[in-house]
Amino acid sequence: MPLINDVHDSLPYIDAAPTASAHARAQQLINAELSQDHATTLHPWIPEVPETKFSPFIQQELERKAAGAPLTGGIDLARYEAPEAPAPSNGAPDLDEWRKTLQKAYASSSHLAKRHENLTLLEEHGKNAWLIGNSQLEEILSELEKELAETKEASAEVNKQRKIAQEASHGELVSLEETWKRGVGAILDVEVACEGLRMQILEHRRQMAQQQAR
Repeated sequence: MPLINDVHDSLPYIDAAPTASAHARAQQLINAELSQDHATTLHPWIPEVPETKFSPFIQQELERKAAGAPLTGGIDLARYEAPEAPAPSNGAPDLDEWRKTLQKAYASSSHLAKRHENLTLLEEHGKNAWLIGNSQLEEILSELEKELAETKEASAEVNKQRKIAQEASHGELVSLEETWKRGVGAILDVEVACEGLRMQILEHRRQMAQQQAR
């Protein structure tokens, strides 16, 4: 729903297009009503944009992107690589190093197992899921295109009915305008006649005053 309900009283199908001078004059009147900061200040009916709150990590990433700094950190992929056997220390195996190596090997093995499982599922069901997704998108697109076509058709019908109504009232509007012009002209004629009569009265009074002064 729009914030401001505009009602246009124009008759575009029977009114003549405004001249360049009339358009410039109208623009001057509009500019005279606008405030000096209308181009930079929002309309008071438009709500303010809510303050954006990001998490510290998102804010840090935004600052990095704004500064153009390279991406660093992230997930360490080295733990998913096959570890090498630790070198013996003083001829004897280091149990702590072997324990760490075993943990890395377990993490790498789990990662590869899950990756193989996901790839198997993708190969088995990925094609159907992709086709279903495409079908859903096509259905949504079809509904949007249908809605757009119906909106355009409704808009064209509204304009058609408005044109018919305006053209049907064209003769009446022209007659009313001519009547209004004749009425205004008659009023002007009456005002001119009244002004002439007033001048005659003043002239007559001036003459009478001059005769009485003699």
